[in-house]
Amino acid sequence: MIRYIIVDDEHIAHDIIKGYCEKLPHLRLMGHCYDAIEALEYLGKNEVDLIFLDLNMPKLKGFEFLKSLPAPPQIIVTTAYEAYAVEGYELNIVDYLLKPFGFERFVKAINKVALRKTPSRGTSEQPLKESVFFHSNKKHIQVKLEEILFAEALGNYCKIVTVKEAFRIREKISALSKMLPGTLFVQVHKSYLVARQHIDSIEGNRITLSDHTIPIGKHYKMNVNSLFRE
Repeated sequence: MIRYIIVDDEHIAHDIIKGYCEKLPHLRLMGHCYDAIEALEYLGKNEVDLIFLDLNMPKLKGFEFLKSLPAPPQIIVTTAYEAYAVEGYELNIVDYLLKPFGFERFVKAINKVALRKTPSRGTSEQPLKESVFFHSNKKHIQVKLEEILFAEALGNYCKIVTVKEAFRIREKISALSKMLPGTLFVQVHKSYLVARQHIDSIEGNRITLSDHTIPIGKHYKMNVNSLFRE
């Protein structure tokens, strides 16, 4: 479960973020803060896993607030200003959402939070489940990373093959490779990402996993060779 607060001086922003979060079962709203001072007071008494943070707020700006936190939780910036993105990533934010943003872009940001698996400070809560949401056939499907066998590029789409099913998503494999953690997945061909733990054998220019045979691209042999050094 990801516990979050919204820090934004606009009520409509709270409504939009809260509405998106209510569609995802692993998010729990802990509070609304309408300026950074209110957020500081809340965090002095409570702990959260994630803050949705606006930048242009009265009293104290978003990044000044963030710099004041001794051990900040994960941060997703939500702002209408593109110019501060570089500074945000220098402060180790998870993602930078430009208003107005849609639900699909929002889900990508939440996936990044889940993949970081940062437990709350001072809590004994279990690590976040290693899962991601994929958009397919007009719905969002939650898939455990350990169940994914491989992904195959199909132009502007990818086919995700799991131990249970296969489905298409509208995502290029270059974007998918950034979404999935490199500790669990390796790109072995310009069209294929495979799950390391599901590899049964590697022979010549082929990888076998379950009942599938995946080609190894000549430009990706170094990625495959790195598996033998781990």
